[in-house]
Amino acid sequence: MWALIFGSIILGTVLGILYLVSRFARFSVINSRAKDRKIFCFLGGLIPVVLIFLGTWLAMGVVNAMICILHLMVIWLLCDGISRFIEKRRKKDFVRYYAGLSAIGITIIYLTGGWYLAHHVWRTEYTLATDKQVGNLRIVQFADSHVGTTFHGEGFAEQVKAMQSENPDIVVVTGDFVDDDTTKEDMVTACQALGTLKTTYGVFYSFGNHNKGYYGSEYRGYSGDDLIAELVKNNVKVLQDDIALLDDRFYLMGRQDRSEEQKGSSRASMEELVSGLDPGRYSIVLDHQPHDYDAQTAAGVDLVLSGHTHGGQLFPVNYIGEWTGENDKTYGLEKREHTNFIVTSGISDWAIKFKTGCKSEYVVINIKGTAVAG
Repeated sequence: MWALIFGSIILGTVLGILYLVSRFARFSVINSRAKDRKIFCFLGGLIPVVLIFLGTWLAMGVVNAMICILHLMVIWLLCDGISRFIEKRRKKDFVRYYAGLSAIGITIIYLTGGWYLAHHVWRTEYTLATDKQVGNLRIVQFADSHVGTTFHGEGFAEQVKAMQSENPDIVVVTGDFVDDDTTKEDMVTACQALGTLKTTYGVFYSFGNHNKGYYGSEYRGYSGDDLIAELVKNNVKVLQDDIALLDDRFYLMGRQDRSEEQKGSSRASMEELVSGLDPGRYSIVLDHQPHDYDAQTAAGVDLVLSGHTHGGQLFPVNYIGEWTGENDKTYGLEKREHTNFIVTSGISDWAIKFKTGCKSEYVVINIKGTAVAG
């Protein structure tokens, strides 16, 4: 699927560049100087497009350069269509190329908003009730920090301060804390920030598809085991198909990521994880990718926390994961039978530095049970 997505982005970018060259050439400042000579019109239109592409590439990387070109193309197409409709209704062409000016302005405003939605972190709160006699639990969840993308290690430490202000009983990290482009310095600083958290029962960590690195330890200077060692050094409990019992009331299950299966390894099934557990206790599953809802519902767990989707990232393709069956849910809270599912949009971003279909967040979850039996 990823090959298809990236292939479509590359093709769309090429077509977008060609279309935008023809649009920029329509501006009078270019057209009048070219005197209707096609080669000069083409070159005059090509220069601003190349400057836009190279400028965003140098500032934000090639992926974001392509994203900017695609957005400008789509918005320009819409502006051209609206302009033509108005011209036909008024039976008179516009003197100036207002559609082009509008497209540029709207794209700048739209992507500036997308940048802010990705780089500013909100809090999202849920309250879940249960009939189980487990009392209350306050959870802070975050995922997809991809440290080094929208903030580095020191910036992540500021987000940790915000999470600490929630007075959590536990903090859970549901995957993609770091990725292949996170430096060792940033990784260590971020782990140390997690070590400053003061909670009732601790900080718990489950792996995502990026954490162990796709390109080997040589690429980024540390391995998955090095990451685990740094987390443990800072009192973070790493759960890899493991179960922690909190105050004899709550089970916390951290699953190996689904990518382990895709790499030819394995992870425990939900049936194996819940085998022998007391159904009277409240069970929470940390599972980075929201892709096993049927098995989790059948297992009868109470709550599943995931990330991975980045909330769908970009409008209007933000639900493509659900459409293709890659994800069971893109964002938010859903209940299936007895089981609640929460997918967070993530506290940061990955290669794409814009969010136009969601916003960055950490999640606060209040579990409200009946009083613990005396």
